[in-house]
Amino acid sequence: MKPITPASPHAIIMIGIPGSGKSTFAEHFADTFKAPIINESKIAYEAGLNTAQTEAVINAMLHEILKANRTFIIEAANLTKTKRTNLIATFAKAGYRSLTVWVQTEPGEAKRRAMRPLPTGSGLSEAEFDTAFRKFHAPSEQEKPTVLSGRHTYATQLKAVLKQLAGSRPEEPITPPSTRQPGNIVVR
Repeated sequence: MKPITPASPHAIIMIGIPGSGKSTFAEHFADTFKAPIINESKIAYEAGLNTAQTEAVINAMLHEILKANRTFIIEAANLTKTKRTNLIATFAKAGYRSLTVWVQTEPGEAKRRAMRPLPTGSGLSEAEFDTAFRKFHAPSEQEKPTVLSGRHTYATQLKAVLKQLAGSRPEEPITPPSTRQPGNIVVR
């Protein structure tokens, strides 16, 4: 498929507990629409970075990606409600609409997936999973998340996300940067 290049691009924020299926959906979506992904866990693991270093790399990547005016995906394990709110404000200032996608999977199944070794799993120990599970901040109703089941097929999940992308209309229009070129999104 062609890249998603609507008049107002989207920042798709993937949230959920480890092993819920966030990365799987994000990777399929990125392959389908040629959308970039910022995956906190992957960056930290592949580059051997600590939390502060990973956040610095992500901030630098976001600074550059926001210039592209293209839909992208961000998946960060430690996104608290406050961090998500701040990200959404940053994205809106850059002319992006945000879509929070919450992938839900039964905790036992998610734990089993997360404890599988990389690259098919997250490679977490039981203690690491338990810590991440406790730290997860579920979205509030005000965030209006799109909820996906981590047990459904990609096609089913994609339909739910595309429905939200096609139907997203903010109460106040986002003023895009003056350099933005209008584009179209075709959903078939």
